[in-house]
Amino acid sequence: MIRRPPGDERRRLGLVSGRALTRRDQSAALDFLRRDARGNLFLLDLASALGELPPPGESAPELVSLWRRRELVGVGAVRPCIVLSAGAPGDVVDGFLPFLDGFLSGLVKTPAEAGDTIWGRLAAAGRRALVDRVELAHVLREEGARLAPVEGDAAVREARAADLPALVEAARASLREEGRPDPFEGDPDGFRRWVRGRLPRACVVETRGEVAFVGYADVRRAEGWLLQGVYTWPAHRRRGLARRGVSALCRRAFAEGADHVQLSVVEGNDAAAGLYAALGFRPFGRLRTVLFGG
Repeated sequence: MIRRPPGDERRRLGLVSGRALTRRDQSAALDFLRRDARGNLFLLDLASALGELPPPGESAPELVSLWRRRELVGVGAVRPCIVLSAGAPGDVVDGFLPFLDGFLSGLVKTPAEAGDTIWGRLAAAGRRALVDRVELAHVLREEGARLAPVEGDAAVREARAADLPALVEAARASLREEGRPDPFEGDPDGFRRWVRGRLPRACVVETRGEVAFVGYADVRRAEGWLLQGVYTWPAHRRRGLARRGVSALCRRAFAEGADHVQLSVVEGNDAAAGLYAALGFRPFGRLRTVLFGG
């Protein structure tokens, strides 16, 4: 549960204070986040699902609304990861920080300027970074898309239950390549449930009877689609399969009326950046991503 720091004195002084986001403030939070739907797409999706049962293997989101007296000035999440609404000024970041006290582990993934302050708070409390990197957020709009053709010798399709073992291994391999801990080792059944819950959001490319590429559209909204978990098996790289798989996801997003498609690339991953640039993606922001423990 979200801990509620004392806020009466902050409100009296006109400082930013916060409280757990509930259904009472849900509509106001959605209106606020839609002012910058591109920058707040992930939070917008979390806030929309407030009070709903989460997918299998995932925890219910925990969100915070931040207020300057009676004006809503920010929205943040502490689970499933720590993220603050885009463009948050310093006093909004300050109002959010007390909600992080007591977190022994977690994931920060938020716009870089606020992320630097947030991680500074956690590091000062003795938290240790397991992964610490900058990611560049990219966006694609339909009018600028240069998508790969549908034709080819590899089949592009939605994931199905029989793909689960391959997708579990892909998720583990991706974490290893990023230098991140492998949750499968401590909780194999839980990890399989998490991957199984993502199957309806997955697109795969199959070649010669083997799944060679997977990508997930984890957010699917009219305001935009968010792609994550893009992975090509090493034996099938440099064959254009990622280009085809990402193109298929983008084509479907635009067919369903999405305003844009977005994803993020680890700073320095020139191969991935080149792939997305060739498809028409353009960078629009920086994210600080820190996986931390006690």
